[in-house]
Amino acid sequence: MRKILIITGNYGEGHKQAANALYKVIQLRQLNYEPIIIDFMEVTHPLLNPISHYIFINGIKMFPSIYGFFYRKTRAANSMSEILNKINNLGVSRLLKTIKEVEPSVIVSTFPLAAGAVSRLKEHGYIDVPTVTVITDHTYHSSWIHDNTDRYIISSEYVKEDLQSLGVPKEKIAVTGIPIRPEFCHNLSVDPLRTKHGINPSIPVVLIMGGGVGIIGDGSTTIRALENLPKKVQIIVVCGYNDKLKKQLSRELSNSKHEVILLGHVDYIHELMAISDMLITKPGGLTTSEAVASELPMLLFKPLPGQEQDNAKLLTDLGVAFQAKNTKEMIEVLSFSLFTPEILNKMRGNAKKIHRKWAAFEALDVIDEVQNATSSHGTPMEMNS
Repeated sequence: MRKILIITGNYGEGHKQAANALYKVIQLRQLNYEPIIIDFMEVTHPLLNPISHYIFINGIKMFPSIYGFFYRKTRAANSMSEILNKINNLGVSRLLKTIKEVEPSVIVSTFPLAAGAVSRLKEHGYIDVPTVTVITDHTYHSSWIHDNTDRYIISSEYVKEDLQSLGVPKEKIAVTGIPIRPEFCHNLSVDPLRTKHGINPSIPVVLIMGGGVGIIGDGSTTIRALENLPKKVQIIVVCGYNDKLKKQLSRELSNSKHEVILLGHVDYIHELMAISDMLITKPGGLTTSEAVASELPMLLFKPLPGQEQDNAKLLTDLGVAFQAKNTKEMIEVLSFSLFTPEILNKMRGNAKKIHRKWAAFEALDVIDEVQNATSSHGTPMEMNS
């Protein structure tokens, strides 16, 4: 049985979600593939990973402008991005060891640092395996783009134009959409789901998500601001792994005028999106792709400098989302849109025109094509630690 090695990372929930989506569709299609998922940072920097992950997540929350500065400075390949690439070379020997053990017939990267490391291994002749990179945002950045990548799987024609402007040959680019879980492929019957989740069909539903660690604004302040809405709504808050936020909201919203449902990490987001009227979220590539597939209007809250701002601009330009820079703007947008069916219906219609529900299946077709184009690959060489 052929093996697909999927290399992802936990620096953003979307990288893992894309990897898991591919894993699921490989199993559903019952092809002669064994999918194997590994975490790039856990493999290459097992001791450093917990610390660097903590610094990354909290650094973005506390110093978003610094993150944005480095993102912009390294958007195109330059001396600064090259320095970061060299730093990333540390620990690559561990990745090579893993590749030798797995012996994959194709390598798929859903994490930019992994894409770069695999490309460098190919460049120096340590591996000769076809490689595919899945870009998990609605934009581009030099960290994703490497000479020895055989195919790029991307979200839209807009990103394709950007990659071609950077010199990526069009035959290396496949527009499939960002891979999302197969649960989003089919239209769901809403009424039974409303009953299942205790939803009143006559009151608007606001779904709030902030990523796997629940970082949307400063959490409780953002959500408590919804008390300023002129009418009662139903609020579903997915706190992810942020148990502290969930407990805090449970205390602070106990007397809310709204109906509030607080959840932790769940695996039925597709059901929650199906019964909601508006999603308030950070503009990550995966969550927004799932929302578009669900034809769910979005309010993108406080996009971070960098890929989130790029994602937000595209989605608002396409008419499937609003954007709010602060809680005041959030309440203003919700007050005029949430209670106006014509606005929501128009946004749903826009989403229906552009969604790619079957993106994960199309991406798998591309991966299979790349693998089949290379009938054999070389044996990985040894590498000095």
